[in-house]
Amino acid sequence: MTKDLTSGSPMRLILGFTLPTLFGLLFQQFYNLVDAMIVGKLLGAQALGAVGATGSINFLVIGFCLGVCSGFAIPVAQRMGAKDYPQMRRYAANAAYLSALIALALTVVTGVFCRDILMAMDTPADLFEDANAYIFIIFMGIPVVFLYNLLAGIIRSLGDSRTPVYFLALSAGLNIVLDLLFILAFQAGVAGAAVATVVSQAVSGAACLVYMVRKFPILRVTREESRPDLDACKALCVMGLPMGLQYSITAIGSIVLQASVNALGSVYVTAVSTGGKVYQLLACPFDAMGAAMATYCGQNVGADRLDRLHEGVRSCSLLGLIYSAAALLAMLLFAPQCTMLFLSPSEPQLELLKGLVGQYTVTLTAFFFPLALVNILRFSIQGMGFSTFAILAGVLEMIARTVVGHFFVPAIGYTAACFASPAAWICADLFLIPACLGCIAHLRRRNPTASLETLSKRIIKPAKA
Repeated sequence: MTKDLTSGSPMRLILGFTLPTLFGLLFQQFYNLVDAMIVGKLLGAQALGAVGATGSINFLVIGFCLGVCSGFAIPVAQRMGAKDYPQMRRYAANAAYLSALIALALTVVTGVFCRDILMAMDTPADLFEDANAYIFIIFMGIPVVFLYNLLAGIIRSLGDSRTPVYFLALSAGLNIVLDLLFILAFQAGVAGAAVATVVSQAVSGAACLVYMVRKFPILRVTREESRPDLDACKALCVMGLPMGLQYSITAIGSIVLQASVNALGSVYVTAVSTGGKVYQLLACPFDAMGAAMATYCGQNVGADRLDRLHEGVRSCSLLGLIYSAAALLAMLLFAPQCTMLFLSPSEPQLELLKGLVGQYTVTLTAFFFPLALVNILRFSIQGMGFSTFAILAGVLEMIARTVVGHFFVPAIGYTAACFASPAAWICADLFLIPACLGCIAHLRRRNPTASLETLSKRIIKPAKA
């Protein structure tokens, strides 16, 4: 049930790990896409705009949860690569304790201050109540976000990127049924779409837990291994909290940008919301590549296979370049058709929205290779154990989005909003490229014999009998 990423062709291993992870992310995005499609088609563009108005605050909080879970999985991957299974299980158990505490705290805080946050973001009055109803329910589902993503991260750390996909496929189908049930049958509006998302996530998390307990004996902890361990918690927090903060710091810039777009009016909020849904789907391969590189680098650092790090980063970057070109071509040809997935043909401002959404999606996909490098390099660095660098990259993204949102969007308008994320990706890459090279060089200086031993195994082959 596990997979060793410390031997064999890096390109083949990374691609084989990325594809199942990609399918899982696509199913996860399917939640959001189905919500948007059903809300836009059945409830109208204004309801879709209300959901979109919560996007940046959603990213701030839920992104923190995802980052923490990804960070908690890295020590597990490193101990897996080192074949230190007792410590691997100890990390997994303490990650569960920490996740429960963080989930409880976040649920309480976001529930109390939800309306205040939306007011501070200058959410348009005609969208406010629907936006509040939607995001409040999403925040109440934070514990199930942790449940699924922590378990999926641990399973991927063992080299199995396929199992979580099956449960996401099941819950994606359930999400469609529940969306239609709550919106059409129960007339629950955007709140119904949020409930459907939370319930579906809970199902995927519970299924993942049951399967992991039954099918992964390597994760069955002893009484000693299951005890709270302060040193293990410190190591997990050193990896998890910086990754979570990186997402949240990045989201601060998105919140400033969202507030500036809100000031442009509901039509522009709806356009960014619709374009954002298309972008999230198209960007899934980069998230999958990042997850693959975190596990790949984590296992190889744990196994002292430091010579494989450069080759892995180069191989994954080539995959990112190829996909970036394909995505741009697709949007140049089919951006208007993608827009119609979310809007009704009877929408009064349909032609204006199609043009705005097309401009947004084409602009973002034109800069997809810088985004590919952001994910590949950042997660590679984190897999190597230098998670604090993620915060610095996030700070640069935040600064870029904040500058564009605060100064350029009010002065130039919607076009500036389209270039905010590309500016953030380029700024992050200016730091991440030398940082990744520096991390690899630092590891080799710290343990020069690891690469020499591996090289000797390649050169000195056993004699034939």
